[in-house]
Amino acid sequence: MKKLLALTLSLGLFLGVGLAKDYKLDTAHSSVGFSVRHLMISNVKGTFDSYQGAIAFDPATKTFTKLEGTIDATTINTANDKRDDHLRSADFFDVGNHPALTFVMKSYTANGNQGVMKGELSIRSTTLPVELKTTINGIIKDMQGKERVGFTLEGAIDRKAFGLTWNRGLETGGVVVGDEVKIVVELQMIES
Repeated sequence: MKKLLALTLSLGLFLGVGLAKDYKLDTAHSSVGFSVRHLMISNVKGTFDSYQGAIAFDPATKTFTKLEGTIDATTINTANDKRDDHLRSADFFDVGNHPALTFVMKSYTANGNQGVMKGELSIRSTTLPVELKTTINGIIKDMQGKERVGFTLEGAIDRKAFGLTWNRGLETGGVVVGDEVKIVVELQMIES
C-alpha cells in the first residue's frame, strides 16, 4: 500500500499535477465592475465597492478549484448619487429585500493562462448559470514571500432574467437601459 501511495505521488509530481491552495482577496487591488448601454448611444460603467470571496487555485496547473463570492449590493457606485439610489430601489436591485449578489463556481476548464469558469449567479433571489472568460494575468511572490495571483473574469448577463426589468421607451425608438450587462472583475489574491 505504501509503495502504491508513493508511486501515485511521484506520478502526480512527474505529470505536473499540483495541489490547490487557499487564497484571500486583496480588495485594495481588485474591482468588481459592470457596464450597460444608456439611451442606446453610450455605456455607463459602475462598480460594487464591497465584496468578499473564497478562492482555491492550483498555480501548477493554473486551475481554479473553488471561487465563491458575495457582493454587497448596497455599495453600487456609478459616480452618480441619484442613479445609484435608483439602482438600489425596487426598480433594480431592491437592496432592502436583496442586499447581496452571490456567485458560486461549478466548474473550470483551463487552457494555459486562459479558461472558462462556469457557475451560478444569484441576484434578487434568482439563480442562473453564467459563463465567465478567465484570464490569469500573472503569478508572483510579493515582498513578504507570499504568492499572489492576478486574474480577470469577463462575461455578460441579461439583466431582465434576474428581475431587473425597469425601463422606459424613447420617443426616437430604443430604451433608456440596455438588457445586456457586461461584467468585468479584476481580482488579486494572496496565498492564505
